[in-house]
Amino acid sequence: MDFNANADYAIAARGVRKTYGGAGKSPPKEALKGIDILVKRGSIFGLLGPNGAGKSTFINILAGLVNKTAGEISVWGFDIDRNPRQARAALGIVPQEINMEVFFTPLEGMEIQAGLYGVPKSQRRSMEILKALGLDDKANAYVRQLSGGMKRRLLVAKAMVHSPPILILDEPTAGVDIELRKQLWEYVVKLHEQGVTIVLTTHYLEEAQELCEEIAIINHGEVVACEPTEKLISSLDRKTLMVTPNEEIAAAPDLGPLSADLKPDGNLAIHYQPSETRVAEILERLNAAGVSVKDLTTLEADLEDVFLELTYHKTA
Repeated sequence: MDFNANADYAIAARGVRKTYGGAGKSPPKEALKGIDILVKRGSIFGLLGPNGAGKSTFINILAGLVNKTAGEISVWGFDIDRNPRQARAALGIVPQEINMEVFFTPLEGMEIQAGLYGVPKSQRRSMEILKALGLDDKANAYVRQLSGGMKRRLLVAKAMVHSPPILILDEPTAGVDIELRKQLWEYVVKLHEQGVTIVLTTHYLEEAQELCEEIAIINHGEVVACEPTEKLISSLDRKTLMVTPNEEIAAAPDLGPLSADLKPDGNLAIHYQPSETRVAEILERLNAAGVSVKDLTTLEADLEDVFLELTYHKTA
């Protein structure tokens, strides 16, 4: 990782640590243990991890809400310690928690937010952004009248009032129905096409796999993986061969070192490592066990498999 070329990265973090002081008999807690993260400009970057892994702590440090204990971070080329104002102005952050002024309309809230960022009235795009997120018909309704999904989209709208080059989405689709989720992602993809860098945290791993070009996985305050998405998935040396026998079988055959499970639908699931076993060898073992094959399908590993392997299975 070349941390000297910060101009090439939207976010560059090196050796970032955060230790929360203990209270009473509770010892200090190290939330981040020297993490290194590089987010390329113009990319969609996934920041994944179990609850309590340290994702929100890292985002709060970027936002200036939490002070890091050690390490260096630059945002859009600005060091967050030496140029905090410029660094924060480069970010639009959509938090997990829905927290907004209920006594203002969405349009009023957008205008107030734009004013706080010093956006001149002639350059404000409040209605344009609300329309892009399907909220233009609610522009003059009170926020307390909006549904949870609409409030979450309004958080995205408010994060974009100052046209930041980086948008951080912290669990943006939590509690959002399928239709609204699709609309939200369409807007995010459009922003990305316009050159906005997107940083996404989500527990919907299929979203991350589909959208993100690169993914970092944090577990217990450490980065356990940071790779392009395809490379990360291919790093898990595991596949499943689904076999449909010509004739019904009563039990899974003995395939030596290979594990085989008989499914309720009569198919065989054979788990193997592509680096050690070829499909032809599996077919030979099936033939030797007296199982003739009618059809077969290979199931590839996905991001969920990798995530579980690097987090829950590793700590089990």
